[in-house]
Amino acid sequence: MSAKTTTARLTPRERFARGLKYSTVGPYDITRGAVGITAGTVGSSVGWLRDQYRSGKLREDLETAQEVVATELAAAQEVISNLPQAFQEARRSKRRPRPIVLVAAGLGVLAVGAVTFSIVRRSMRPEPSTLPPSVEVTPRP
Repeated sequence: MSAKTTTARLTPRERFARGLKYSTVGPYDITRGAVGITAGTVGSSVGWLRDQYRSGKLREDLETAQEVVATELAAAQEVISNLPQAFQEARRSKRRPRPIVLVAAGLGVLAVGAVTFSIVRRSMRPEPSTLPPSVEVTPRP
């Protein structure tokens, strides 16, 4: 009795499934199966795109897209050509605050700080007692 083995070619999907099933040839089959599936998908997509282009739908879409891109580029060129003028206008419109306003603001901050300091200092002092001292303080010579 002799066993004949047929060497049928595996499809990418079968090879991928076999690679997941067996651990010895797994990585090889998984890689080869995934590449085969990807190639088949890409081939199918290219065929579909070719058919769409030939039928004219994609051609019309591409022409519309080209027109939109051309319009946008023209608008961008106009904006870029007007940039120097826009920069000059932006520089002119900036006003610096007058020095008197800055000095007044600084003095106001200093006044508020001085008032706050005096209030905090007064609150830190103990209030004098109305009772006479129990020990008399004698000045040192």
